[in-house]
Amino acid sequence: MHILDFLRSAVNKGASDIHIKTHNPPMLRIDGRIVPTEYKVLSPDEARQSIYAIMTSEQRSEFELKKQIDMSLMIDGLARFRMNVYSEQGNVGAALRVIPLDPIPMDELGLPPVLKKFALERQGLVLVTGPTGSGKSTTLASMMEFINNTKDVHIVTLEDPIEFYYTNKKSIITQRELGMDTQSFPLGLKYALRQDPDVILIGEMRDQETILAAMKAAETGHLVLSTLHTTDAVQTINRILNTFPPHEREALRHELAVLLKGCVAQRLIQRSDGPGRVAVHEILVGTPTISDFIMKNEIDACYDIIAQGSMDGMQSMNSAIFALYQDEVISLDDALSYSDNPNDLQRMMRGAFTGSGLGQK
Repeated sequence: MHILDFLRSAVNKGASDIHIKTHNPPMLRIDGRIVPTEYKVLSPDEARQSIYAIMTSEQRSEFELKKQIDMSLMIDGLARFRMNVYSEQGNVGAALRVIPLDPIPMDELGLPPVLKKFALERQGLVLVTGPTGSGKSTTLASMMEFINNTKDVHIVTLEDPIEFYYTNKKSIITQRELGMDTQSFPLGLKYALRQDPDVILIGEMRDQETILAAMKAAETGHLVLSTLHTTDAVQTINRILNTFPPHEREALRHELAVLLKGCVAQRLIQRSDGPGRVAVHEILVGTPTISDFIMKNEIDACYDIIAQGSMDGMQSMNSAIFALYQDEVISLDDALSYSDNPNDLQRMMRGAFTGSGLGQK
């Protein structure tokens, strides 16, 4: 297997992820589903040779020492790849995530307009959340490119690894990668504050130190954008707070109530009206009412505010799923399976289609 030809073929087929494993043909994830390729089953030597062909000697040495490595790969004119190479029962395997060369514009992605408002905030914390493979990085990159085209600011990114590369437009953008340019997110954030930033992108708020550093940056007059692996905008608040011991949570909750400008929980659902997947969003906007509920530790009450807050740009996951179902973009089965509260979603459907039989499971 000629690895570069295979990667070009995979991108041309619309793959989001690529899997190279011993004793299997190469596999692709297309529209959320794993599909086989026409290539033959790979022997241990063929899998190793294919993967090693796109690694540097330093990367191969690190992999052989640690038995796993995160890296990135660029193929000019095609795409970038976020890549993890691993050992499986002594054999070499790899998983590659396809990253487009250029960020996709917000309007082309169909992102809710309130995300532009979040991107134009002067300071505060904006979070994009969702499970692995839900398009968080693509959404954040689109917001970053919107800032780049709109505002005269300095943007600093801290990523592991760098996914999208940006060309300076109205903004200037400094991109730093963990391992290559800084040892950790907290350390990178500490020094980022000395680099005259206006906007800071953190690849992931993964631990206490990073969360505290991000909140300090937001508190000192910067717009901070980041991601978490949560599926619910409201529960993202609890996830942040529960990262800390109980005696620290009250002070942190008050800070978060002031700093949180918005939280977007994103999922990708298979389209029923054609190929591909469509993004669906739950959106929490940091209004005074939301801030008050966070301060009073009545966080679950935010669900009702989201459900009623369309004037502020808020929307619940069920209302977003229901809108796509009404427009016949997604199927009934997928609508119900991606809902956190399918009973409530069915009630919404029955209310809209009384007597039609739709919405009955």
